[in-house]
Amino acid sequence: MDLTILGGGHGAFATAAALADDGHTVRWWRRDAPALAALGERGTLGLRDHRGPRRIPVGAPARAGAIRPVADLAEAVHGARLVVVPLPATAHEELAPRLAPLLGDGQVVLLPPGTFGTFLFAKALAGAGNRAEVAFAETGTLPYLARTHGPDEVVVSAYATRLPTGVFPARSAGAAFRVLREAYPAVEPVEDGLSGALMNAGPVIHPPLILMNAGPLEHSASWDIHHEGTQPSIRRVTDALDAERIAVREALAYRAPHFPLADHYATAGEEWMYGRAAHGRLVDSGDWREPVDLLRHRYLREDTGLGLSFLVSVGRWAGCRTPLAQGLLSIASAVTGTDLYARGRTLESLDLAGLTRPALKKLLYEGFSL
Repeated sequence: MDLTILGGGHGAFATAAALADDGHTVRWWRRDAPALAALGERGTLGLRDHRGPRRIPVGAPARAGAIRPVADLAEAVHGARLVVVPLPATAHEELAPRLAPLLGDGQVVLLPPGTFGTFLFAKALAGAGNRAEVAFAETGTLPYLARTHGPDEVVVSAYATRLPTGVFPARSAGAAFRVLREAYPAVEPVEDGLSGALMNAGPVIHPPLILMNAGPLEHSASWDIHHEGTQPSIRRVTDALDAERIAVREALAYRAPHFPLADHYATAGEEWMYGRAAHGRLVDSGDWREPVDLLRHRYLREDTGLGLSFLVSVGRWAGCRTPLAQGLLSIASAVTGTDLYARGRTLESLDLAGLTRPALKKLLYEGFSL
């Protein structure tokens, strides 16, 4: 399949390498054009995972099983059946209006995960006056547990084996999943884009980790937030926070499975998104032992500032209390000196808080009409 990757972080490296390794024709764009050009000059991107190390060809022309760096966003997107955007949700506001005029009929844009970015990108498409039939999808997690090792190698500790995925507008889900399954056979359809957003594991696992480990993070030169940072008391908090997420889903009549985070750590029972023993493989890799800038890290800026804000706002709208999510968000606001809810991604900031339930359900299914 002809597809495009937009982004330049760990997730984008893993996405480009893994999809090319699967035999797809991959175009890759990132804002840091010189860094991408430098990778093209090296000629290969290293991929290391449970199957061992290998080198993925990088350069022109575009061909199956290789990555072609593209400096121009319009050129990168044109004709791609699938556009994958493995970027933090904090980048959506800038990228969505740039991407909106460039999309064409039948394309699928995947946000892994999205924090309800599906709605934001679809709204930008409508705002650009683009009448193309485009489906926007978001998953519960990034399909890869990955870290880069230098400028030309990425290590993938685990691949997602189950990817709960919602589509906006939901009426486009059938066609969208036919495209998505070519790249990601692990996708599992959920009701709509909002249901997909409420599968996002990041706002559940990461805010307790970064806030309850704030002292060691600020004191230590490096810290493995998933090893030393994941202690029984913190796990109890993530379980309680996840119970609030699931309660919000149930208040909106979304169906199980809700992919409880406890399954990620369990050795028996229902398989979670990354399959069995993924947490152990993540810790064993040592790749998450790193310096963490508490105030700038995406666990705080994205998963707490945007993700928890979104969960709290949906809970308020649905009449479902989320005291732990609100409490963590309040602590994070004090840590940063910023009202994160006021600046967050909420139903209020998306101009959706005034909708009735039937009106929101209709919008989720039909999307925007021009």
